[in-house]
Amino acid sequence: MPRWAEWLAHAIPFMVLPSGLWRLGLVAGSSMGMLDDAGRPAMLHGIGEHVYVVCLTLFSEAVALTAFGMVRRWGEVVPSWIPWLGGRRVAPYAAIVPATLGSFALIAIWTYGFRDVFSGHFLPFSSDGAAALMISCYAPLNLWGPALLVLTWAYYRRRVSGVRREGVVVS
Repeated sequence: MPRWAEWLAHAIPFMVLPSGLWRLGLVAGSSMGMLDDAGRPAMLHGIGEHVYVVCLTLFSEAVALTAFGMVRRWGEVVPSWIPWLGGRRVAPYAAIVPATLGSFALIAIWTYGFRDVFSGHFLPFSSDGAAALMISCYAPLNLWGPALLVLTWAYYRRRVSGVRREGVVVS
C-alpha cells in the first residue's frame, strides 16, 4: 500500500469531523449564529431533531471510516468474525463500484450544498464570523468525494490492474 494512500485514508475522517462538531454545537443548545426567518437565533426543537442531528453526525463519521477498507486487509478479505463470509476474499469490484458511486455522490452533494455559499442566497447568520465558522467547518466536505475517488483508484490499481515494478507484477 502506498504511504500516501494510507495517509489519505486517515485524513478522510478528519475532513468530516469539523462539520459534525459544528452540528453538535446545535445539539448543545447554541444557534451557532444561524438565524430563523424572523431573525431570531435558530434552535433545534424537540428530542427528535436532537436525535436526528446526533445520528447524522455519527453516521457521517462511520461512512468516512469505511475509506480504511481501501487500504486495510478487511478491504481484501472479509474479517473472520463475520458469520458465513469470514475469511472469504472480497471481490475487488464489490468495493470499487460502491466506492466510486459514493465518491461521485459526495461530489454532487457537496457541490450542490455549496452552490449559494458566496452569493446573497445563503443561510442567514447573526454575523460574518458565524457564517465563516460554518463555512470553514463544512468546506472540508468538498474534499471527501475526490479523496475517496483517489483512494478507490489506488485500490483498483493494486487489486485489479496489478502495477508493474521492475518487471514484477504487484497485486
